[in-house]
Amino acid sequence: MIGEQDLESADWRLFLHTREIERDAEMNKFWLESYPPDVPAEIDPGQYRSLVHLLENAFTEFSQRTAYVCKDDSLTYQQIDLWSRDLAAWLQARALKKGARVAVMLPNLLQFPIATAAILRAGCIVVNINPLYTPRELEHQLNDCGAEVIIVLSHYAPTLEQVAARTALRHVVFIGLQERIGIDAAEAEIAAPSPLHATSFNRALSEGAGLTMQEVELAHEDVAFLQYTGGTTGVSKGAMLTHRNMLAAVLQSEAWLLPAFERAPRIDSPVFVCALPLYHIFALTGCCLLSTKIGGTNILITNPRDMPAFVAELARHKFNVLPGVNTMYNGLMNTPSFAELDFSSLRLCNAGGTAVQLAIAQRWHKMTGTLIVEGYGLSETSPGATANPVDTMEFSGTIGLPIPSTEIAILDDQGLPVPVGQAGEIAIRGPQLMAGYWGRPDETEKAMTADGFFKSGDIGIIDARGYVRIIDRKKDMILVSGFNVYPNEIEGVVATLPGVLECACVGVADEVSGEAVKLFVVRRDPALSAQQIREYCREQLTAYKNPKHIAFLDELPKTPVGKILRRELRDKKEPA
Repeated sequence: MIGEQDLESADWRLFLHTREIERDAEMNKFWLESYPPDVPAEIDPGQYRSLVHLLENAFTEFSQRTAYVCKDDSLTYQQIDLWSRDLAAWLQARALKKGARVAVMLPNLLQFPIATAAILRAGCIVVNINPLYTPRELEHQLNDCGAEVIIVLSHYAPTLEQVAARTALRHVVFIGLQERIGIDAAEAEIAAPSPLHATSFNRALSEGAGLTMQEVELAHEDVAFLQYTGGTTGVSKGAMLTHRNMLAAVLQSEAWLLPAFERAPRIDSPVFVCALPLYHIFALTGCCLLSTKIGGTNILITNPRDMPAFVAELARHKFNVLPGVNTMYNGLMNTPSFAELDFSSLRLCNAGGTAVQLAIAQRWHKMTGTLIVEGYGLSETSPGATANPVDTMEFSGTIGLPIPSTEIAILDDQGLPVPVGQAGEIAIRGPQLMAGYWGRPDETEKAMTADGFFKSGDIGIIDARGYVRIIDRKKDMILVSGFNVYPNEIEGVVATLPGVLECACVGVADEVSGEAVKLFVVRRDPALSAQQIREYCREQLTAYKNPKHIAFLDELPKTPVGKILRRELRDKKEPA
């Protein structure tokens, strides 16, 4: 029997309240009433044994279709099938066991989908790495995941050379700057850091062609990707995305976006513009894997920052899907000749990463005739959580409805759901939710509720129709052009600079990148300049993490126990 004291305990009240909410959610996911008629409430990842099963089905079904185009080169699904099989055999011949981590440090090149498929078919885990990482950032990620092999563009070899000896790497596969798949690369470009074994991508394919790829039995619970995300501690963590997570994410994307392709005239093989980096979860799922599932074509944009070249490439194709972020859409519209493109085939522009500004959304619609459909997600959710319907008639300014098989709860500071229309922390549950953080059960526990919801750190509300709106962030994360920047990482770097006594950074509004990093420094050495700090940060941090504004203070605002008050720093209006 349960006594009155037990009933009055906080834990027991939380349990009863949680069970009540779960029953209510099972009986009434009220947002489903706002779904378009052709979008299912649930998806079934069980129709595939693994993500490899999905990929191999697509390779067979769409074998003769063009899967990827990069400048003047292209790949069919059949070529990806054959070459990924060869590379998988080569990886297996390196004595990699099931679950071994293989790092991929590439921009958007044709080798990327081959490498990804090969690693998964070999039974290994893909670890995507930002090619622009500094040696410090690269060393942390390689050591955290324990990667034994890395596939890297030779242009980034100098960065790798500085850290490789301090990692678990045993093999390096280099891709030359001008290396075309299937054509022997100049061996002069192959220079591996000692004592690693190095080979060119094409040589690995050639050697693998003489070997037999061993089929690996993969289950839904096996990890497919480690997608690294930051943390409030400043330590980058690997979100463990399983085969089931990725299957669910692909099927959710397909179910939500398919109506855009089924409007007359129907598009059976949509053409995606893949300008977002494939190492980022948005493009990985929303371009690479989704396109493969439905037999589409990806136009790879290797350097989207070169806007004139980007627009020139768009002019060569009739494209149907253009995923992007606020800054990309703005940059395109401000590029001469973009407005002259043929947008008659454009069906869908889906956005994420950071909020799309209303003025940009309105201008985009006027210029292209297509609305921007905004969604929301994180690396931890593979990445989708919510999205606006693709048949929407106006830009809503919300992040949309929970996508199929997904539950959204709005929680108060005690972790209890709040009434509809009241603000709280956005929490997410669904089959796309990560298995946890690699090697960090403590961080996983802090991020999850007892009933399996992931606490996003974003503050939002859900209205009576089920639409979610973000109104603030609980965490101190800064969003720069859709990329997460964590203050503690920047502060940890700057604090090692001689002459710095204390420092803190916050995000401030920026017309170009949405937010920018503003750094506040208390100097130990009065001669320390902002330029010295910027130069030091450029050596230690990827470009988007670098402070755009630097201000010097006599002291930082703090609580009585010494915690820095970042909110007070954000409220400082003076320009730096």
